Amino acid sequence: MNGPHDLGGQMGFGTVAPEPNEPYFHGDWEKRALGLTLSCGAMGHWNLDESRHARESIPPADYLSASYYEIWIRALDALLERHGFATHAELFDGAAPTPGTRPKRVLTAENVAGVLARGGPCDRPVDADPRFAPGARVRTRNFHPAGHTRLPRYARGKIGTVETVQGSFVFPDDNAHGKGENPQWVYTVVFDAAEIWGESAAPGLTISIDAWESYLELV
Repeated sequence: MNGPHDLGGQMGFGTVAPEPNEPYFHGDWEKRALGLTLSCGAMGHWNLDESRHARESIPPADYLSASYYEIWIRALDALLERHGFATHAELFDGAAPTPGTRPKRVLTAENVAGVLARGGPCDRPVDADPRFAPGARVRTRNFHPAGHTRLPRYARGKIGTVETVQGSFVFPDDNAHGKGENPQWVYTVVFDAAEIWGESAAPGLTISIDAWESYLELV
C-alpha cells in the first residue's frame, strides 16, 4: 500500500539527521515495547508480514508524529484486537473482564535466547527455475495495491538490470493477508538514479532494490 512508511523521494521532511552514538533504546518503555511485540508475535497468530502491514496501516498523521517504538505498539494494539486477544476498550482501560483468544504457544523467559538466535528464516524452495538471469533488463510493475507490498512506490514502472538472483523467499504480499507463503524468486535489481529520480539525480549514482519475481517483467 502507499502508506506513510513509503517516503522514498518524498520532499518536505527535512534532512536525515543521525544521532551520534545513538543508544539502542531511549527509555525503558522502548525495551518493553520490543519485548511485548516479540512475545506476542511468538504466540503464533500472525506473521512478520502481517505485523509489518499493521504498522503501515496506521493513519499518516499518527504514523509521522510517532516514534519508532510508538509505531510498534500502535500496530500491536491493532493485531491484538484483530485476533481477539483484547477489545479496543480493554486495551486502553488496562483491564480484561472477559477471556480473549488463547495463544497457540507462550514464549517463556528461559527460551528467549534460543528463539532470538534462531530468528525467523523466510527462505523457501520453489519448483520453477528463476525467470530472470543476471544481466537481464527488466521493468517493475506499476501498481498501487491496497494491501501489503514490498515494492517501493518510487521504484514502480522503472527499468533496471538484474544483478543477482538472491534465492526464493516467502511472498509478503500474500503472506500478510493469510493467503499462504507462496514463495517466489527474489532478485537484486539495479537502476540508474536518473531512471528513479529524473534529471536532477546525481550523475553516476545507482540504486538497487530486492524485488520478488512477480514485480518484474522483461523489457
